[in-house]
Amino acid sequence: MGQRTPLYDLHLALGAKMVDFGGWDMPLHYGSQVEEHHQVRRECGVFDVSHMTVVDVSGHQAKGYLQHLLANDVERLQDIGKALYSGMLNEQGGVVDDLIVYLTDFGYRVVVNAATRDKDLAWMLLQSVDFDVHLQERAELAMLAIQGPQARHKTAELVSPSRASLIQSLKPFEGQPDGDWFIARTGYTGEDGLEIMLPASEVVAFLNELVGAGISPIGLGARDTLRLEAGMNLYGQDMDESVTPLASNMAWTIAWEPGSRGFVGRAALQKQKAEGVASKLVGLVLEERGVLRAHQVVRVEGIGEGEITSGSFSPTLGKSIALARVPAATGERAEVEIRGKWFPVRVVKPSFVRNGKALI
Repeated sequence: MGQRTPLYDLHLALGAKMVDFGGWDMPLHYGSQVEEHHQVRRECGVFDVSHMTVVDVSGHQAKGYLQHLLANDVERLQDIGKALYSGMLNEQGGVVDDLIVYLTDFGYRVVVNAATRDKDLAWMLLQSVDFDVHLQERAELAMLAIQGPQARHKTAELVSPSRASLIQSLKPFEGQPDGDWFIARTGYTGEDGLEIMLPASEVVAFLNELVGAGISPIGLGARDTLRLEAGMNLYGQDMDESVTPLASNMAWTIAWEPGSRGFVGRAALQKQKAEGVASKLVGLVLEERGVLRAHQVVRVEGIGEGEITSGSFSPTLGKSIALARVPAATGERAEVEIRGKWFPVRVVKPSFVRNGKALI
């Protein structure tokens, strides 16, 4: 038996098919993964993401600590509530985890992945020894993501006037508290929406309200196809400690300036950048019938080989898509081996769908 979120029994009552996900018992779908995918793209749906780890960082050296810990620079967060996406790297420049950090009135709130909780907390504590900083895991909080073009409007109708006002005023990549709730306009689907952290004691009642108002529960299956269409990396598949942000379509998350900021992994990244990055993460589109899957071999004529890191059928596009790590010199065409046969694929920027619209 894996770990369970406070919503486990409600998932079963809603008819969820449960699976292991990073040591957690989580819903794969509630009947139709494809229909759940379309529901988020067309209207909205709600995900249980209570397995995510929330860590509050405080103390008078909190900023300096995070400037050391993260490849992106929290100095960019000038207003309370603003959020930043970053990789947390090891000394070799490999990605320990990817995360979101919010500037708060007490310091910072960091949200990291579920499957990496233990190693993340150990790494964060190890890196804190030279700083006057306090790390507090907020295990008493649950977390829901309501995603889709109607997410903010429908959610605002169900909450208190102050929370409704906050939801309507939030800017993208911003999170603000209301009492013991923390409401952020962030997500992992390529759609507008919210991520709400709230006391675990309140989350069952709130999810019941959302579902009762017609906001469908969504499982991990649709979450994966939605994030893949959006070109968003999944930790452990598209990047991990063996690859750097430069080879993971995350170069934009590295804050090189000021040059005096010595964040963990900087020297290794500078060396890799100077020598030339050997591979890159790209998008693939299969124009023929078939399904692209992780670990399938990608062949680029005259250049070399790579590998699919994430692949699936795209319900929005009606064709198979993938993320793949390929030689840096790869152009617009490649081939993928599917069951012993080679199929041509188109190489595109690794973002296929955003806000319900095809980008390829």
